[in-house]
Amino acid sequence: MTQPHRIILLAHGSSDQRWCETFEQLAAPTLKSVENAAIAYMELAEPSLETIVSQGKADGTEHFTVVPLFLAAGRHLRKDVPAMIADLESQHGVQIKLAPPIGQNPQLGDAIRDVVLQELEISGS
Repeated sequence: MTQPHRIILLAHGSSDQRWCETFEQLAAPTLKSVENAAIAYMELAEPSLETIVSQGKADGTEHFTVVPLFLAAGRHLRKDVPAMIADLESQHGVQIKLAPPIGQNPQLGDAIRDVVLQELEISGS
């Protein structure tokens, strides 16, 4: 069955499974709400970006959007990830859009504020 589009939530990755579990919990509401969404890791963990794109292509997906779960666009998002995307597009014959890092969205700032206010309420400050 052809899938028209796939959203990939991209985290850095770690060899520490507890680190990965944190991002999997963070991604869970999106994965439950957005059809054909997946989490992938840039390095050090599976599924890798290459794995998810390869699986998507096998399922008939031609278009992907990578949403980086990064706070800012550092070297990885300016150089490494675009190079990975170019290689994957060439290798699999797909189109991959790289969205801005999640940290650039003002809604994340609001969410951080809400967590801080909740913590202050819990601690009685």
